[in-house]
Amino acid sequence: MKMKKEYRTGIAVILIAAAALGGLVAFQKYRSRNSLALRISELGPRGNQPQTVEELRRAIARYEERIEAHVKDAAQTGLYWKILAARLQDRDLHHEALNALERAVYYFPGDATVHYLRGLSAGVVGKSAFGLNGAGKREYLALSEASYLRAIELDPDYERPRYGLGVLYVFELDKPQEAVAHLLWFLENSRDNVDAMFVLARAYFMLENYREALDLYERIIAVARDPAQRNEAENNRQAILDSYYG
Repeated sequence: MKMKKEYRTGIAVILIAAAALGGLVAFQKYRSRNSLALRISELGPRGNQPQTVEELRRAIARYEERIEAHVKDAAQTGLYWKILAARLQDRDLHHEALNALERAVYYFPGDATVHYLRGLSAGVVGKSAFGLNGAGKREYLALSEASYLRAIELDPDYERPRYGLGVLYVFELDKPQEAVAHLLWFLENSRDNVDAMFVLARAYFMLENYREALDLYERIIAVARDPAQRNEAENNRQAILDSYYG
């Protein structure tokens, strides 16, 4: 008899817990819907649409599935443009990639990767300058710089736009001083990246910091596995020694 009573008590506890959980889920859904209704109600202007928070809440409840489907479709569409852009870049179709990236930025304005990819393609198009006048070239290079900077603003630990900016500043925009900080940051996190060392050495050479450039070329000679890179570093190092320390 006692066991039956305990069994019934246990069942009752489970039922109460289940009801409480169901109530919590319903309350959270209500709160989310109510919050959305409040946000919408503040947008105006007033018309024939639901006006009060309660009316909006009821309308949202009716159309909730449609709203969720639209949000999901928008996210999928943005992802499609992002993947398409990356595939186009793989084939060096950077003009087409830029068009896809404009759409990706529209859907994902806070995605640092999308801004980095746009900076990359804009830089390639600006560098090629095929069929572009001086103003057109500058426009693409400015877009590249702005996109890299936006990517870093969104994600300060993102390494690729730092390197991209270094290359852009040294080889396209003649801003070696601006390149140095980004490249030093990059090499703090990727110490043996030979490509970045070459770009930084070039920046130091442009700034007439020959000692720093020599140190970097010596470092490249010590760590590079590619004989061609070691030879290039040795040649650059010797050219500086002959011209400025000879």
